[in-house]
Amino acid sequence: MDPPTPEDPDRIGPFRLVARLGAGGMGRVYLGRSDLGRTVAVKAVRAEYAADAEFRRRFAHEVAAARRVGGTWTAAVLDHDTEARVPWVATQYVAGPSLHDVVTRDFGPLPEESVHALAGGLARALGDIHAAGLVHRDLKPANVLVTVDGPRVIDFGIARALETLAEGPLTRTGAVVGSPGFMSPEQVRGQRLTPASDVFCLGSVLAFAATGRSPFGTADSGPHALLFRVAEEEPDLDGVPASLLTLVRDCLHKDPARRPAPEHVVARVGDALPRPWLPGELLADLGRRAARLLDFAPPPPRPDTAPPVPTPTPTLPSPASLSAQPAATPPPPAPASLSAHLAAQLAAAPTAPAAPPVPAPGRRPPFVGPVVRTAVSLLLATLALLLTDPSFEEALGIAWTDNVRPHAVVITVLGALVAVPWRPRGRPRPVVHLTVASAVAVACNVLMLIRHLQLPTG
Repeated sequence: MDPPTPEDPDRIGPFRLVARLGAGGMGRVYLGRSDLGRTVAVKAVRAEYAADAEFRRRFAHEVAAARRVGGTWTAAVLDHDTEARVPWVATQYVAGPSLHDVVTRDFGPLPEESVHALAGGLARALGDIHAAGLVHRDLKPANVLVTVDGPRVIDFGIARALETLAEGPLTRTGAVVGSPGFMSPEQVRGQRLTPASDVFCLGSVLAFAATGRSPFGTADSGPHALLFRVAEEEPDLDGVPASLLTLVRDCLHKDPARRPAPEHVVARVGDALPRPWLPGELLADLGRRAARLLDFAPPPPRPDTAPPVPTPTPTLPSPASLSAQPAATPPPPAPASLSAHLAAQLAAAPTAPAAPPVPAPGRRPPFVGPVVRTAVSLLLATLALLLTDPSFEEALGIAWTDNVRPHAVVITVLGALVAVPWRPRGRPRPVVHLTVASAVAVACNVLMLIRHLQLPTG
């Protein structure tokens, strides 16, 4: 792992980038952590590829296909955004070195028992990939991670769905997808690929793990000479253990139809993964790597980049920390290794009842408006009744003129409008009995309006 550089982003999607893991043909790979502390591998495509609409379409198709592959022997896809300015995909982080680094740098060729276990694990991984309708197309030592629990196959930027449509394969005609030295003859010739192509690559990977070299040599004499040897010459299997020699030779057969299927490879090497499947020295190195990952402290955010405001999450400090620290001092952030423990504590903690809403200072209570409107509406209805009822004229000794009826109609309409319940934006709804009272006032004014319209005009 390398620290991020100034040109690297601080975050991609919901993940904070804490280190660089490497770079491939399609983009860079970062070590990321979610707000809950989960560690993931985030792969961001190159900017020049992101500007290509055809590439975006293919990338979205590949990610959707990769989600159908389980995470037992592969790194499962956890999140993605293929429509972002820079498309990215986040997968399960596998804490282990690549098979290429183990053989060429850290340890050397694996012992016979470990290669047997490697063959079974990789064959099961290919079985899962092929069952999802995929062909990996780039199975090589750099795309195999070595862990305590077994090998893991990675690189979802190359695996593609098997073509079943009439428009033709996803890969352009004549295009070569793969790595020289670990390609199948079909890839070299630009032919349509089947799951048998991955089995040929499996044979090359097993030969590399047992001998420390590619069975078709290196590219020192040129990539074209290496590709010619893959397509036309027999592999160099000197140093492959006798118990694996026949299996590796069958996987490297030039005829795809004569190569064994992944389930046949599993049957020949054994279904059970031995424990431990790696030598003790290599297991100790994997343990040290895991310990360094737990102790890894991400660098602080750069001051020139304003980090996004995270969603506030509740914390559960211990009673000892509450008594030892002043109330104004926030507790330190929990390390990633304690995230699951804190989440369990938070789930078990009782939830405090929500406090009732308190009106803002200077605002009248929400029921004042409905009360006033209801009272005004009833007063207007009474005034309209006084203007049109002859019995009130006789009781008061006042003679109204005939033109008061239009005024009574207007007063009644105003009374109905005043009493209509309404609520300004952001204010709470009035209580139920006030709403009912407003409705009664509206009804009184409507009845008065009907009465006015039925009165004789002269």
